[in-house]
Amino acid sequence: MKVKVIVTLKNGVLDPQGKAIQQTLNGMTFDNVSEVRQGKYFDIELNENDEGKAKSQVEDMCKKLLANLVIENYKIL
Repeated sequence: MKVKVIVTLKNGVLDPQGKAIQQTLNGMTFDNVSEVRQGKYFDIELNENDEGKAKSQVEDMCKKLLANLVIENYKIL
């Protein structure tokens, strides 16, 4: 089973990489871009047929490794 995870910085957490991307886009004449927030995307393939068990395992992975819960949120798709 394949599970997708998106990890993003929480609102209020400074995102210097997103700011650099936004400034670069503005410099490339995309001057209508007012903010960019960057994040991480994971495709995880599990040897598990039970969707509930798979999502539970991925939830555990997010809490223990994939996301820094102090500054990041995650969403399992």
